Amino acid sequence: MQFLPEDLDDYIVKHSQDEPELLQQLNRETHQKILQPRMLSGHYQGRVLSMISKLVHPKNILEIGTYTGYSALCLTEGIQPEGELHTIDINEELVDFQRNYFDKSGYGPQIFQHLGNALNIIPKLDITFDLVFIDADKENYSNYFHAIIDKLNAGGIILSDNVLWSGKVLETKFKKEDTSTPALIEYNKLLKEDSRIETVLLPIRDGLTISRKL
Repeated sequence: MQFLPEDLDDYIVKHSQDEPELLQQLNRETHQKILQPRMLSGHYQGRVLSMISKLVHPKNILEIGTYTGYSALCLTEGIQPEGELHTIDINEELVDFQRNYFDKSGYGPQIFQHLGNALNIIPKLDITFDLVFIDADKENYSNYFHAIIDKLNAGGIILSDNVLWSGKVLETKFKKEDTSTPALIEYNKLLKEDSRIETVLLPIRDGLTISRKL
């Protein structure tokens, strides 16, 4: 969903940093070969993720929801030389696709892929994080938050994607099969009210929340 007029949105993209060549290749190949390419973070949001990571300069990053690896590569652009990015996804068919681009990027040795349920994997990670990106099944956003908050260092950042959900978060009645919208409404409320963090919701693409641990 476009929240801004298309011509204004195009202007914003044109006056932001260019998409790196490797990410252009990944973008193209995702659209050519992978189902649901709209799940890709894409040029503009990818540059936002890169900028935030460079500002945070994290030692360790956690990503929940890898897809084809685009956002992971954006996040590694700000990582410390000895840092690690741990990324979790349930789709085993994409593991080799992701690894191909991770290794091409030069960040390959710093990127660790985890296959399976994030709620089972996160407790087993004996590491704390400076930056977390949540972009997976919306029904579990609140569960992911509770799973990672104690593993987030003071001053650490949680980025939550798709929190406006094409504007559906304004709705008060939901179809029976729609479990994502009420889950996101509850999650947005959680981020606003939890005293351990401070939060600002940005109307970037489908909504991106930045939460900082106090």
